[in-house]
Amino acid sequence: MALFDVSGYKPYSDLRGHIIAPGQTDLMDRPNHYSFGTMTQQFSVPLGVDPSGFVQSCNRDGGVCIELNHGTTTLAFKFRHGVIVAVDSRASAGKYLASNDVNKVIEINSHLLGTMSGSAADCQYWERLLAKECRLYKLRNNQRISVAAASKLLSNMMVGYRGMGLSMGSMICGWDKQGPGLYYVDQTGTRLSGRAFSTGCGNSYAYGVIDSGYKEDMTVEEAYELGRRGIAHATHRDAYSGGFVNMYHMQEDGWIKVCKEDVSELIHRYRKGMF
Repeated sequence: MALFDVSGYKPYSDLRGHIIAPGQTDLMDRPNHYSFGTMTQQFSVPLGVDPSGFVQSCNRDGGVCIELNHGTTTLAFKFRHGVIVAVDSRASAGKYLASNDVNKVIEINSHLLGTMSGSAADCQYWERLLAKECRLYKLRNNQRISVAAASKLLSNMMVGYRGMGLSMGSMICGWDKQGPGLYYVDQTGTRLSGRAFSTGCGNSYAYGVIDSGYKEDMTVEEAYELGRRGIAHATHRDAYSGGFVNMYHMQEDGWIKVCKEDVSELIHRYRKGMF
């Protein structure tokens, strides 16, 4: 008992009110990951931590200066032979370059890809969770989930956390019974279907290249060249984009990785159109 007195130990009955929220019967009621089965959608964070409050505290008014700005360039477009996905590889935190070799394409399954822009942690968490749900769908139904349904799942997840400080802009690309599919999903739950999208702070430069060179009946090599050129031009103009171009081609029998090329070498190749 003397040790308890010195250490300030309190019985569980006294601590229970601080650990478990009012009206909650047991810690086992808390989901250990995002779940569609709970009345209140949650994902596991340490008890007492509010993600939205943490983000609000990381500003100058709160006495802390943490820059949560992010930079990237990703693009994807559909054409006659499938979907091309091209991304840069620079991860930035404000003016700090955290990494120059990040693969911003998440391989959900053999016929689904997701891109990352915004917070790397948010994109990786939610798209890996989406991969789990897509795998469960295949086990339950003995067939792959459609691109439209996969993007809708991700959109529903985002709607449940709207306004909680998430930062994510993703393109879900794939091939199903309807053919090639391309959807844009962001942290507000917005979900759009289209033929071409670009996200990140370098997207305006990438859109300029895609709009000038896009054709529905492009050859595969022309599509590869357009994807490379779009990312290369964006990295040249946008300080927060750079590193390497990672490019994927979504085909009827699944995706293939086309290339990983240094943008500094590509800039010299496209020098005529830049200077």
